[in-house]
Amino acid sequence: MPFPKIEDARKLNDEELASEIISVKRELFDLRFQKATGNLEKTHQFKHNRHRLAQLMTVERERQLAELKGVTKPATAEAESESTEQAESEASQTETQPEQE
Repeated sequence: MPFPKIEDARKLNDEELASEIISVKRELFDLRFQKATGNLEKTHQFKHNRHRLAQLMTVERERQLAELKGVTKPATAEAESESTEQAESEASQTETQPEQE
């Protein structure tokens, strides 16, 4: 059985992603329970489910970071260049002014 592809996880919306994460965690719990009781037959499912969980959590984190980056990023490139120029001019002013004691 091949590993699931991360593109499949990226196609999910936020609600489906959250429910899929819960589902995979529950499956891992059930697998651990089966292992403890000696009823586990397909041991490779541990690896597949851990891999799937990692993919889902990665996609979730990517979306969180994209959301945060979108909030803190300036609206236009001009605003970004203006803020950079302003910071550079302030830095040059502090370098040229003598220290007062």
